Amino acid sequence: MPSSFKAYPISKHVYWVGAIDWGLREFHGYSTSRGSTYNAYLVIDDKVTLIDTVKKSFEHELMARISSVIDPGKIDYIISNHSEMDHSGSLPSVIRKTRPEKVFASKMGVKALGAHFGSMDVVEAVENGASLSLGSKKLHFLETRMLHWPDSMVSYLEGERLLFSQDAFGMHLATPRLFVDDNNWDVVRFESAKYYANILLPYSQIIPKALEKLQATGWDIGIIASDHGPFWRDDISTIIDLYTQWSIQEPTNKAVIVYDTMWRSTELMAHAIADGIADGGAVPVVLPLSSVSRSDVATEILEAGALLVGSPTINNNIFPSLADTLTYLRGLKPKNLIGAAFGSYGWSGEAQNQLEDYLREMNIEIVSDPLKVNYVPTSENLTECRNLGLSIAEKLS
Repeated sequence: MPSSFKAYPISKHVYWVGAIDWGLREFHGYSTSRGSTYNAYLVIDDKVTLIDTVKKSFEHELMARISSVIDPGKIDYIISNHSEMDHSGSLPSVIRKTRPEKVFASKMGVKALGAHFGSMDVVEAVENGASLSLGSKKLHFLETRMLHWPDSMVSYLEGERLLFSQDAFGMHLATPRLFVDDNNWDVVRFESAKYYANILLPYSQIIPKALEKLQATGWDIGIIASDHGPFWRDDISTIIDLYTQWSIQEPTNKAVIVYDTMWRSTELMAHAIADGIADGGAVPVVLPLSSVSRSDVATEILEAGALLVGSPTINNNIFPSLADTLTYLRGLKPKNLIGAAFGSYGWSGEAQNQLEDYLREMNIEIVSDPLKVNYVPTSENLTECRNLGLSIAEKLS
C-alpha cells in the first residue's frame, strides 16, 4: 500500500522512523495539550539496527518510514531501551515481520517485556556498560534504572555522537520539526518542565547521580534523541542544566494557589491571598481546578516556593478535585515548599484540616494555621487572607 510517511535523517547514518500523535490529550494521568511523538530510530550500518518501536496503534507509520529507507526484513538488531507500551507496544509484531537476528534490552527490560507480552525468548539482556558492534559503528549501553522505570537504559552511538535517551530529556510535543532549535523555545522549555514535573519529579534524588554516571562515560554527545518530542543538539548543556536545576528544586518567590469552590467563597479567599502575595513582592499563580488539570499544578510547583490549597467542606470532606490533585502531587514527591490550607464551610468544617494533612504528608512546611470561613467571607476574613499572602511573600523573599 502506498504511504506518504518518510524517514527523517538526523545524522549521516541515523534516521528518525517514529510517529506523530497529533491527537493525544491525556497520558497516564496528565494532560498533553500539544500531543506527542513516539520516537524510533534506524541505524544504517553492516548490522541495520532499530532503536525502540512505537505505540501499537502507530505501527503502520513506523513500518512505512522504515520502508522508505530499506526493506524492513533487512533489520538485523532491535534495541529496546524502555519497555513501556508507548515504545514497545508494536515490538512483538515488528519482530514477527522483520525476523531480526537479535533483540536486546536491559536485564530488567527482558523481564518487563516478558511480563507484558508473555514469552519473549528472542530478547537478550545486555550488561550495564556493554558495547555492541554494528560494523563501522558501535553502540554502548548504560542502565538508568528508575528514570523512570526499572528497565530504563540509554544507548550511545559512537561516531555519530548520538545518545538515544529513551524517556529522559523528552517532552510531549507533536511536531514535524524534529530538533529543539527549530521549535519555539518557550514552548519547548514549558513542555520539558511539564514532562519532568509529571514523570521524573519523584526520582529527583537519583537524577544528579545518573547525570554523573553519564558524564563519567566520556561519551562525546552531540545529539540527545529521546523517545518523545524534538531532539537536543549542539548546546545539550541547556537540558542537562535544567535537569540539574529541577532535581534540586530550589525554592523561588512563586506561590501556587490551588483551589476549588462551591459558591465562590473559597475563590474569594484565594484571590485575597494572591493579592497579598503580589503586594508583598512575590509572584502568585492562581489555579482553579474547575479549569486546570492536576498536571498543570505539578508543572507550576516544579519551580515554586509555596503551595497553598483551598477547598470548601462537602460531605465532611474536601472537594473531590482537591483529593484527586493532592493524591497525584503526593506521589510526585515535591520538596522545599512552604504552604497553608484555607477554605469555607457551612456547619462541619473538616476540609481545611484534611488539606493540611495532605501538605504534611508531602513534607511541606506549614506556615499558618488553616484559614476557615463560615459561609461567606467578611471584609475582616478577606483581610486575614490578604495578610496570609503577605506573610507567604515575606517568607519567600
